Amino acid sequence: MGIGIGGSDAQRELSQLHDMTQGVEPIQPAEFLARIAKAQRLMQQQGMDALYVESGANLLYFTGVPWYRSERLAGALIPASGEIEYIVPAFERGTFTGMLQIPGAMSCWEEDEDPHRLLIERVAQLKSDGAVLGLDESASYFMFEGLRTCAGNVQIMAATSVTRACRMQKSATELALMQRANDMTIRVHQAAAAILREGISTEEVLDFIDAAHRAVGARAGSSFCIVLFGPDTAFPHGVKTPKALSNNDMVLIDTGCKLHGYNSDITRTYVFGEADERQRKVWLDEQEAQRTAFATVRLGVPAGAADKAVRAYLQKTGYSAGYGLPGLPHRTGHGIGLEIHESPYLVGCDTTPLDVGMCFSIEPMLCLPGEFGIRHEDHAYMTESGPRWFTEPARSIDDPFGLA
Repeated sequence: MGIGIGGSDAQRELSQLHDMTQGVEPIQPAEFLARIAKAQRLMQQQGMDALYVESGANLLYFTGVPWYRSERLAGALIPASGEIEYIVPAFERGTFTGMLQIPGAMSCWEEDEDPHRLLIERVAQLKSDGAVLGLDESASYFMFEGLRTCAGNVQIMAATSVTRACRMQKSATELALMQRANDMTIRVHQAAAAILREGISTEEVLDFIDAAHRAVGARAGSSFCIVLFGPDTAFPHGVKTPKALSNNDMVLIDTGCKLHGYNSDITRTYVFGEADERQRKVWLDEQEAQRTAFATVRLGVPAGAADKAVRAYLQKTGYSAGYGLPGLPHRTGHGIGLEIHESPYLVGCDTTPLDVGMCFSIEPMLCLPGEFGIRHEDHAYMTESGPRWFTEPARSIDDPFGLA
């Protein structure tokens, strides 16, 4: 049995966990104001008169308001200069006001009024001869349609060039939050490995991981979790009816949590029992694929270069070309921050030059249908001197957490 795998139980492991969130502060108002100022500079450069950010990650990023998304329009209008304004359902005014960190005027709409028309009217007042509105790229199509039908001489364009440029490069505070969230999740991974036993169900492990995330300070528990055993591990995001754990099964656990809105996301793969020669070889191939990607990501290099380098290595090693199986069926990595998947993406078609503060997963999974799959997933961020891991990659198939 590998080091740290099995031999314990849920009660014992939970008793050894503690809140790990002390000393880490959420984003402060001054940083939100700096983000808004950067967005305004970009808007002025691009001829955009206003930016509307809808409830969800973009609203949280620019204002600190954690408003849930629904069919009701609720968000913030950021002009190219001046103070922001909030567009909110009238009956939610009190609740929304209680969440404000950045002051601003508030325009409210009643249930029988058209919020799209209200937003267009507010934008039109900024410029009488045809204002340009940047619309949150994550907004729903029915919102776009609602705005388009009453836009008049207001031009609507996607705001991606502003929101993406702001959010891709994380600040020191953001990096600290993500570092701590990853520290929490890797500790949970260690505890989860320790409770494994023959016959344990994926549901029991899922429940334990959720409780463990709460124990280390994630108030909402796991933000997501995938637990797979044996042949099921060949399916990146699982199967309809997952099997219970058998001796010598490959184990794949992919999970994360949120800390003040920022995500962790770590996958560990190892064997419960004794790894055979085939499992060991593929595990090492996966390790080398991850190392290849990390060695490729450098300042100024396109994000997609890592994906191309990994596929070249895997094809040379004997795996299928492209996305074929056995081999790597998905991109090598994804950006992360307030959303579990965001720009930049480590996929061949992403030409984004890597820059300081960009964060992304490195997870070139190997899938062998009918046998097993192995995914090593850790996240890295770019510094002035190159990439740095949030968590150290798995050490070996016999000591995945480096406990020896």
